[in-house]
Amino acid sequence: MKLFDLSLKLNGFPIKEARKALTSIQNIDETDFETYINQKKEEIVNHHLEHNSFYKSFAKNANPKDWNRIPVMTKRHLQQPLNHRLSEGFHIKNVHIHKTSGSSGDPFIFAKDKFCHALTWAVFQDRFSWLDIDLNTSKQARFYGIPLHKKGYYKERIKDALGNRFRFSVFDLSDKQLQKNLDKFKTTSFDYINGYTSAIVQFAKFLKNEHVILKHVCPSLKYCIVTSEILFETDKTLLETQLGIPVINEYGAAELGLIAFQNKHQEWIVNSEDLLVEILDDDGCILPYGEEGRVVITSLYNKSHPFIRYDLGDIAMLSKKSTPKKPILEKLIGRTNDIAELPSGKKAAGLTFYYITKSIIEDDGNVKEFVIEQHTRSKFKIKYTSDKALSSENKKHILTDIETYLEKGLSVEFEKLDQIERTKSGKLQQFKSFL
Repeated sequence: MKLFDLSLKLNGFPIKEARKALTSIQNIDETDFETYINQKKEEIVNHHLEHNSFYKSFAKNANPKDWNRIPVMTKRHLQQPLNHRLSEGFHIKNVHIHKTSGSSGDPFIFAKDKFCHALTWAVFQDRFSWLDIDLNTSKQARFYGIPLHKKGYYKERIKDALGNRFRFSVFDLSDKQLQKNLDKFKTTSFDYINGYTSAIVQFAKFLKNEHVILKHVCPSLKYCIVTSEILFETDKTLLETQLGIPVINEYGAAELGLIAFQNKHQEWIVNSEDLLVEILDDDGCILPYGEEGRVVITSLYNKSHPFIRYDLGDIAMLSKKSTPKKPILEKLIGRTNDIAELPSGKKAAGLTFYYITKSIIEDDGNVKEFVIEQHTRSKFKIKYTSDKALSSENKKHILTDIETYLEKGLSVEFEKLDQIERTKSGKLQQFKSFL
């Protein structure tokens, strides 16, 4: 029985119709695809200008035929009561309601109409089929957060059962719990792993210490799909070595669905079927393929709630090989609020600190996780979990590299912790600025 499809259908999400629509979109010829995109852009803007009072007020000077005059919206614009943002004909009883994780610091509640939500899942099913994974039948080992209050907890557990998945805790990454995780893999025929990058990396480090290749104890495993956090090349190598399976990078957002998904050829294919992904500069101008900038996305099918030229808060680059039908994500740099501002006036991606310190800290052999905080323009703190404190030599190496790659005069404090605090959703925010 296709429990996953059935659960969508019983909740009013027309998955069969959505899959049919997706196939129709995918059958549009490359030469006609830009026309399809332009038509859907104009349609969704006209719809919300006519039927959504919030958007009508927000985009009062918008011209649907002139895309450059369509304003960019941010999460801050959407932080108001949901019923103020719903289009005519939609209310909380006939839409899918969800909340963003808040990892960007700006959480809010949003809505998707039922066809739009079904189309989101049709895209997920399509992409997973690239890997011969069927969401109805393939067993998933899920490394995600879970609400800790009773109602939300049991709701997620029911969804896990219907989705044929077993959820592992990302809040407890102790050796004792990771051993329990390993024992579960020994007795369950999982087809794939899916979840937060940092939690799966911690599991892989545990496997390395135990001299275990996961595929050897769970032969049914085919792929590991990581999402929600940056995947570093060194971590990818670790995962593929210790899990014994290929690692696939997924990029998504709760309010939009699947944004990009790697295929078997390691191409990070952007979802062009129901989303329009643009890369903009600081002035809001569209950048050509091959240049990095702000990720701005339009949901082409969400009629209940406008996500039109919505600034996701990420920085990325599309490949020069991209086409309107097949955009390719070249790289995902990080979040726009992950920018470090230095005393000299220089700005650097906050993850620069993470890159600089990562290899040295991990070479120490005892450090499990670490994050970096900026408290003033010149003062930074590195928090880490470890069985013992970092050596003076490694601290000196880190300070020297920071000075070499960034600038002199920066103060770095080290703080050893028993556990690093994650967001409520269970994600690990690797760099955080308090400026």
